[in-house]
Formats: sequence, structure tokens, C-alpha cells
Amino acid sequence: MNKKAFIFDLDGVIVDTAKYHFLAWQKIAKELNIDFTLEHNELLKGVSRVRSLDIILELGKVEASQEDKDKWLIQKNEDYLTYLVDMDESEILPGVFTILKFLKEKNQPIALGSASKNARPILEKTGILSYFNVVVDGNDVTNAKPDPEVFLIAAKLLNISAENAIVFEDSVAGVQAANIGKMTSVGIGEASILHEAKYIFKDFTEIDTDFIEELIRK
Repeated sequence: MNKKAFIFDLDGVIVDTAKYHFLAWQKIAKELNIDFTLEHNELLKGVSRVRSLDIILELGKVEASQEDKDKWLIQKNEDYLTYLVDMDESEILPGVFTILKFLKEKNQPIALGSASKNARPILEKTGILSYFNVVVDGNDVTNAKPDPEVFLIAAKLLNISAENAIVFEDSVAGVQAANIGKMTSVGIGEASILHEAKYIFKDFTEIDTDFIEELIRK
């Protein structure tokens, strides 16, 4: 059987921790008198913590020293982590577990490719870390998506060529990263937003095992 690399983003694909990121950023924005809405939060999808803070400061036209920025970055992460304390398998998005299980049964290499620096604890808390042969997260990369670095490292660690890698992503930057890396991009979310993806599904409940079989055979 063909071996493919199946690479999953984390936030918004496997679990929806985006809401916790939003609450943590909103808390800081409020302290700085910056109006930060769910719509603004879309700008932070697939973006590093450092760049996310810059975007929020730009929204409020706030100038800040590096010292203040460093302080807020630590504060944001600490607030975010407090929300993760009670995470469990119920946080896994619908349909994801079925696909992970099927890939494992088919002996297909699975990787996580995420900008999150908290990827491992999240996978542990939700009980699915053992499904991943490789975890590449924000601690392992220097370039943020749409640079394909995170996915290229994951494929390399799985000993699979980029052309044989399939990436599941919910952000525009993530889809672009997969495409730039010459990988097959599968968008999870709104077709109007993720139109650059080769395949698009609203969520994993729309993906059946026949589709995965087809990807493996190609």
C-alpha cells in the first residue's frame, strides 16, 4: 500500500482552542483599551504569538516597548494555559477521531504541524498523542505559515516526500503553506475563505474513509 504523510494543523482542525486564544488576547486588548472582536480574531489564524500581538497593537494604534511586549506575550500564554487545564477528549472536533483511527489502521504516517507551542500538552490532555508519529510545533520552527517550513519538517521526519503529503488546515496561511510546499491541501472550514485549497470540507464529519482511501491510492 502507498504511504502518504497525513499532516494535521491543531487549532481549528483537531481541537477548537481558537476560542481560548481569543479570550486571552481579548483580556490584554481590554487592558489596553483596544476593541478586539471575533472578526479581528480571524486575522490571527495561523499566525505566531509575536505577530498576533503586533496585529492587536496595530488595531489600537498602540506603540509599545519590547519590554512591554514581552510581558504581554507571557501574560497571554499564562491566561491561555489556564483555559486548557480542564481540556479533555470532549474538545476533539466532530469526525476527527474517526479519521485518525482509520489512518492508524491503514498504517499511514501521521504528523501534527502547528504554530502552537502548546501542541503536545493539548494532544496529551485530549488523549490522542499516541496517534501521531511526529509532532512539529512552534518550538521547532522559525518561519510562520504561509512559509511551508512546519509541514516540510513533518514530511521529512516521516520520510515521505512533500508531493506525497496531505495537509489538513483551517487557515488561509496554512493552505497557502501546503500549496507552496507542493503538498495536497485539504481546507477545513468555509469554502469562500479557503478557496485556494485543493479540497474543502466544512468539517471532518463531511470526510468519509473512501476519500482518505482515494488519497492514499493516488
